[in-house]
Parts: sequence; C-alpha cells; structure tokens
Amino acid sequence: MKFVPTSFEGAFVVEPELLEDERGCFARSFCRDEFVAHGLDPAVVQCNISFNHRRGTLRGLHYQVKPHEEAKLVRCTQGAIWDVIVDLRENSPTRYRWFAAELTAENRQALYIPRGLAHGFQTLTDNSEVFYQMSEFYHPESARGVRWDDPVIGITWPVDNPVLSPRDRSYPLLERGAS
Repeated sequence: MKFVPTSFEGAFVVEPELLEDERGCFARSFCRDEFVAHGLDPAVVQCNISFNHRRGTLRGLHYQVKPHEEAKLVRCTQGAIWDVIVDLRENSPTRYRWFAAELTAENRQALYIPRGLAHGFQTLTDNSEVFYQMSEFYHPESARGVRWDDPVIGITWPVDNPVLSPRDRSYPLLERGAS
C-alpha cells in the first residue's frame, strides 16, 4: 500500500499496490502493521456500508466527540464519490479547512480520516456504495455534525442541489471565530 499524505496531519489517501495477471488483480486494502508504521490507528471495531441510489446524494458532515472520537478508513466499492474531510481539531493549523478526494470503484483508493475530523461525501454516480472501517463503535450521544454548506468552511461540492437527509440539512452553522 502507498500512504499519500494530505494537507491535514494524520490524514492519508491509501492507494493499493495491485498485483495483476491474466486473472485480474490482487491487493491488500488494510494491514495493521503498515498502519502502525505510519502512525495511524489500526483499530477496527465496526464496519459500515452506505448504498446510495442517486447521483448527488450527500451524507455528512459527521463526527463523534470525546470520549468516542473515531478514525475511519473509507473506500468506494461501487460507483464514485467526492469524499470530504474537515479539520475540527482545536489548535490545528488546518482547522476549518477541507480536503477532498475522488474515490471510485476503479481507482480503489481509500481515505484514512484521523480522530477530530468531520467526514462527508457526495455521490458522483447513481448506485454508489461506500465501505467504512471504524475505530470506535457508533455512540448516538456523541454523534455530531457540521452543515454541508457552512460558509466558514466553504466546501465546493461537485453536484448542485444535493439529496440530503433532514438531519444533515438541519445541522447548525459554525460561527466565525468559533473555538
């Protein structure tokens, strides 16, 4: 696997190294030892799948607060997504900035998201599926969200008029200078 650093401390695009022959290809998508060697949390306690019928579906921006902050490894297994992270860590030089990567079934890339970052994605094709590996169990009392269109963050989403859940639509806006 190749670990390509993003502009955020601890966040990486993870590229599989394909071994190809006449049958197809094989690659590791996760290796505890390689994650540890890169200083990443290798714990996986829960895996989730998100299937999305329509292009433009937007899920997020989600995170969990202490004591249940979570790291995630996100991969698109069918279709394509615009995967976005937002740095919410206090005292981070990249606080309230965003980073995005196009994850597709074809490129087989994943995004490693460390604790303290919000995560969301928008589907670029109909019938997209996303697979998550989580370092922490889901705790509803710790679940939080940031509005997808928050002007403090200013994410440029690729598809106009997204399909959103009522919950994702109703998250509050950040306040300028908020800590």
